[in-house]
Amino acid sequence: MKKVSVVTVNFNQPSVTEEMLLSIKNTSTYSNIEIIVVDNASKADPVPAWRIKYPEIIFIRSDINLGFAGGNNLGLTVATGDYIFMVNNDTEFTPGLVEKLVEVMDGNAAVGMLSPKIKYFSDKNLIQYAGYTPMNYYTCRNSVIGLKQKDEGQFDHITAPTAYCHGAAMMIRKEAIEKAGMMCENFFLYYEEVDWCEHIIRAGFNAWVCTDALIYHKESVSVGKKSKLKEYFMNRNRILFIRRNAPLFKKIFFYFYFLLLVVPRNLVNYIKEKQYDFIPMLLKAVWWNFTHSKNSSNLGYPINTIA
Repeated sequence: MKKVSVVTVNFNQPSVTEEMLLSIKNTSTYSNIEIIVVDNASKADPVPAWRIKYPEIIFIRSDINLGFAGGNNLGLTVATGDYIFMVNNDTEFTPGLVEKLVEVMDGNAAVGMLSPKIKYFSDKNLIQYAGYTPMNYYTCRNSVIGLKQKDEGQFDHITAPTAYCHGAAMMIRKEAIEKAGMMCENFFLYYEEVDWCEHIIRAGFNAWVCTDALIYHKESVSVGKKSKLKEYFMNRNRILFIRRNAPLFKKIFFYFYFLLLVVPRNLVNYIKEKQYDFIPMLLKAVWWNFTHSKNSSNLGYPINTIA
């Protein structure tokens, strides 16, 4: 039986994280499993109390906020599993989730990473993810298959390649990580898992989805559905993703598209919606890409200057 390391990152949401841990305990019968929780410099350190309450779980405390990629990478450094199951702390496991994903990984060595079907926790009849379409490098846009559709069985029993896995829940083969490397910490938040998929696929593996496995997601608990933080990193990292992954011609086309169409359109929308504090976030996001290497470890604007 292959060992599975479940890795999750907590940031100022201890009760949400504990709800996720409880869901693992209540639903998973997979015996060869370790759970690793990384606390990403939460204001109040929950780790000492957690170590007493959950002695069977591995807890790591970071003194600085490493972002989604950095926090997960920290968990990866201590993970001993053959498969690493990275999950957002605001997810809820369902019966058979780990077992079904392991079965797919065991059955096909070409699968480097794998996501289950994801449904909204707030409305468990609504689908959030059943796969991704390929990225259009000209615009850095793609689509989530099944997004906000009522689940009527239209995506049942699909175990097949997909363009990308979903960062809320993805199982990764350790061998794939060894060949492709860990997540690029330069993203900090958003787009890092899509970038990682690109690099794992280039390393010779496939990204798959298994819709017979299911997880629920309490989306945007930590960041908020719309915030300055999200606006900054979504724009900044959209550009960064193209810089790191697109062919030269498509990359140049995207730059003109983003600067001449996306930026003016967003500015107009911010003004219409009276979201004036979003304007400097967009400008900072663009400027960051002019002043930082695509592989730089310097994240530029500290998290506390944005949130």
